[in-house]
Amino acid sequence: MTTSTNLTNPALSLGPVYYLWDGPKWRDFYFRIADEAPIAHVTIGEAVCSKRLHFIEPYVGEVIERLENAGKQVSLASLALVTLERESQLVRGLVRDSTHPIEANDLSALHLLAGRPHSIGPLVNVYNGATARLLASRGAISICLPPELPMASVRGILAENPGVAFEVFAFGRVPLAISARCAHARSKGLIKDNCQFICGEDTDGLTVETLDRQPFLSLNGVQTMSHTCQSLMQELPELAAAGVSRIRLSPQDCDMVAVAQIYDDAITGRCSTSESLVRLASAYPDVPFSNGFHHGQTGAAWIKVSARDGVPA
Repeated sequence: MTTSTNLTNPALSLGPVYYLWDGPKWRDFYFRIADEAPIAHVTIGEAVCSKRLHFIEPYVGEVIERLENAGKQVSLASLALVTLERESQLVRGLVRDSTHPIEANDLSALHLLAGRPHSIGPLVNVYNGATARLLASRGAISICLPPELPMASVRGILAENPGVAFEVFAFGRVPLAISARCAHARSKGLIKDNCQFICGEDTDGLTVETLDRQPFLSLNGVQTMSHTCQSLMQELPELAAAGVSRIRLSPQDCDMVAVAQIYDDAITGRCSTSESLVRLASAYPDVPFSNGFHHGQTGAAWIKVSARDGVPA
């Protein structure tokens, strides 16, 4: 197992935008990431709802070009849920025609990608070392572990698979579930087949409250996400010591360049954990942070970690 004497810091990666942003906003977001963010690897594409694809398709080519000219590695995300023949054709076409690595977000893409280098996204349930070995044997060279995994499981999976690059979801609302039906449209009196792309009104998700008016979850079209934003800022030294290759940031509707710079400063030791958390709260205000899953507790919980030994205080 990799120890804290490892001199290699994990790189930063950026996952796909899960929300519906209009095309120009989506394009300009990635242009700024290309020009300003200390991020090594970027995954782009539509993972949540195939109906949204036409918003970003006109801009994909120029976004890839801008990112690669800035020295970023680029992967393309597959859909997280395939329910229609049209969607099946989209996935087959993506795998067949793409000259870039594919990130599989659903098991339906794995057969198509078998024997071809690819990555596994956090929406695929990789819960143990045996699953990771099987995926690696079929061509997976990088695996982003599900955000609900506790650190004990992360450490065990990495120890059993030393030849695979692993990524950990360290910032963003946690993707919890995806459905063939659209609760987001239903909440606004519409149905999925005639949704009018109403999810585009909520560019950072639609808050779901309990009967007591407490924020509970967030809706994003057919996807259900956490209300809290997972932040593993305190846990970065522990993740690095375990041998994690990349730290994934999931785009939120905030200044993600600032978020990336904060994480980079924390990883490289230019900024203390406590100061980094203050800066992060300023970059993404009004959304509580959580790290409970990482510590084997309720996902929405915030566990304070001792700066001295990296364990819950």
